[in-house]
Amino acid sequence: MGRLFGTDGVRGKAGEAPLDHETVRRLGSALTRSLRRGAEPVRFLVGRDTRESGAWIEQELARGIRAEGATITSAGIIPTPAIAYLTPRVGYTAGLVISASHNPFEDNGIKVFSGAGEKFTEARENEVEAHLLDEAAAPPMAGPVEQLDYRSEYIGHLREILPDSRASGLRVVVDCANGATTTIAPRLFEELGIAADFIGCTPDGRNINLDCGSTHPERLARAVVEGGYRLGVAYDGDGDRAIFVDAAGRVVDGDAVMFLCAKQMRDEGRLKGNALVATVMSNIGLEIALREAGIGLVRCPVGDKYVMEEMIKRDLAFGGEQSGHVIFSEYLFTGDGLATSLYVMRTMLATGRELADLAGELTSYPQVLMNLRVARKVDLATVPEVTAAIADVESRLAGQGRLLIRYSGTEPLLRVMLEGKDRADISRWGQQIIDAVKRHLGAAV
Repeated sequence: MGRLFGTDGVRGKAGEAPLDHETVRRLGSALTRSLRRGAEPVRFLVGRDTRESGAWIEQELARGIRAEGATITSAGIIPTPAIAYLTPRVGYTAGLVISASHNPFEDNGIKVFSGAGEKFTEARENEVEAHLLDEAAAPPMAGPVEQLDYRSEYIGHLREILPDSRASGLRVVVDCANGATTTIAPRLFEELGIAADFIGCTPDGRNINLDCGSTHPERLARAVVEGGYRLGVAYDGDGDRAIFVDAAGRVVDGDAVMFLCAKQMRDEGRLKGNALVATVMSNIGLEIALREAGIGLVRCPVGDKYVMEEMIKRDLAFGGEQSGHVIFSEYLFTGDGLATSLYVMRTMLATGRELADLAGELTSYPQVLMNLRVARKVDLATVPEVTAAIADVESRLAGQGRLLIRYSGTEPLLRVMLEGKDRADISRWGQQIIDAVKRHLGAAV
């Protein structure tokens, strides 16, 4: 068996390896064995999104977990960050989320959170996989999974971010992606007194993320403009990220959200370390705008679990991804789309400014991505002609642009990404590097 865990848990087509019935059941057993510490009971809390496969995956996990003498409780359809929040606060050993986030309904996945509410590290995942190979698994045990409603606890936690907005005049459109936030968002916004209208809020097991949600903001943008709303927010299928639309229908991505929230956190004295963590995919414009605002930026690999790990390592309070995963460690150590949307509204209310005005302070620089099919993956640092071309381009960027070169992990490709003020310049400089590689290494036909 190859590696089971990817960058965000176990993912695949529901019903096919690694999300076939037997592997899911064995994963439940392996998780229990990896978490067992002496005679202390092992208790799991599980939640899921609205995919039709979620129920049977939950049942198979439960069979494997109970076969090892542990217990499992289901919170039903609920956002991923709710499980991360509830697991340590209600006293569970670990939390499980059955979701494939922004993917179509045919896909599904299993995310694991520790008893501290943090995503499993790679070391913990490796330990689980080692137990998965253990052939001494107990026979599976059937039976219904205990159901408990924890929505009030999670909503109460979110309300701390924006305690009362009844006099704010906020009028918004919310796209729930026909996913997990459908069970929380309408009630939350009503309790906060926010005038919200909802789309993507009628899940049927198969329409999750279908032409809606954070990956398809077009419908949301039309609704905001046609209805004269102040803003719109779209969640993904499991509710751990959010993308925004301003009053003019323009999409506001995670980079702009991190910028405006970081400045507000600094003004509130909440930006620990006066820096934030973002991945290598965040635009150089974010780095430059933060620098000009006197705020530091730490880069990390793509994946919100790497953002979390870097935040913990550096004792920072804030981080996120361009895709809309934003982590406020004061509230939770994982991305939370609902929390992000409330903090954006909190910033608007505190500053008296509209979203377009706040986001407009960030200028995203043009980006060029070039791929070269290669015959072999040679360490470019060992090729003087190529390193000279790279050094020349980096000197031209001179702190006002960014160069990222890497080999694809799944294909025989060299990827060259540049960001800078002028698209024609960075395109020419990228081609300079590609040509140097071709001349001195050759390329696959």
